[in-house]
Amino acid sequence: MIEEIELDAEDRMQKSIEALKDDLSKVRTGRAHASVLDPVTVEYYGSEVPLYQVANLTVPDARTITIKPYEKDMIPKIERAIHNADLGLNPTASSDVVRVPMPELTEERRKELAKHVRQMGEGTRVAIRNVRRDANQDLKKLEKDGDAGEDEVRRAEKEIQELTDRYIAEVDAILDAKEADLMEV
Repeated sequence: MIEEIELDAEDRMQKSIEALKDDLSKVRTGRAHASVLDPVTVEYYGSEVPLYQVANLTVPDARTITIKPYEKDMIPKIERAIHNADLGLNPTASSDVVRVPMPELTEERRKELAKHVRQMGEGTRVAIRNVRRDANQDLKKLEKDGDAGEDEVRRAEKEIQELTDRYIAEVDAILDAKEADLMEV
């Protein structure tokens, strides 16, 4: 039973890390990355669909995203959808592709993004600590119900604390790397 609690805690902590990585991948660092356009939806035959379902997105260089729609008549719709998504991007259309140049980030904007990244990291740390709290409560309940001895519960609490420390250190490392990436000119 104790092993199940420890495995569940580790699994939930790992999912928190994965969610942080996913969220951080959407933070723009000044380099072109196709995931920047993930929130963009385009009207396609009467329904809103994600951009990647109606076009091929490529990153030919560090400052440009190229969008090649599967149907040429989608070009104006794609351009309008990117404008309406309010991402601060200005697409330009040519005969068969839409190019989205990535603007340089100002130092002020970089600092704002770094602050936002730190807030995301703090949210992940809180989630990890909540997992620790839940696991410790489950362990106390086992002890109270007589399903586990006091020594076993103390050992398990120590292991969960070590797990928590390890995952929080991983969050810190991820945040440091992302902040360095953001501040890189």
